Amino acid sequence: MKNALLMDFTVDKDQNKIHVKRTFDTPLNKVWAAWTDSKLLDQWWAPKPWKAVTKSMEFQEGGYWLYAMVGPEGEKEWARTDYKQITPYQKFSAQDGFCDEQGTVNTSLPRSLWTNAFTEADNTTKVTIEISYDKLEDLESILQFGFQEGFTIALQELDVFLAKEK
Repeated sequence: MKNALLMDFTVDKDQNKIHVKRTFDTPLNKVWAAWTDSKLLDQWWAPKPWKAVTKSMEFQEGGYWLYAMVGPEGEKEWARTDYKQITPYQKFSAQDGFCDEQGTVNTSLPRSLWTNAFTEADNTTKVTIEISYDKLEDLESILQFGFQEGFTIALQELDVFLAKEK
């Protein structure tokens, strides 16, 4: 797993974006499935001790993923990811934000546009993520909320999950 821990996390406050590059020591088809199948996402998406629980998911353009991040005391933070564009095994983009249990987006909290690109070389897969925010204040609030730390932990969970799938 020599490549599994390679990660680059940069914040571009001029453009209100976060850029993440992460390499996994796993073939593309397995990494793609881990990002696009709710049964697999639930196994790694949330940073422990939290867990992700999917209520519904339609991974298709115009579809969405409705899930809860469930905390150790049973508390739930609901989120919705609306899929915009999908090019299988290459990239997808989606609008992400907090919502209620029915999927009604909470417009008082920041939303973000994610573009995830996948490339394979020598049985490793590089995931390049661009997360865009409407305003600098939105980007800064997400960072203050602990996004970098939580997402880093979640991607480490993805490493563990992918290692078990080999």
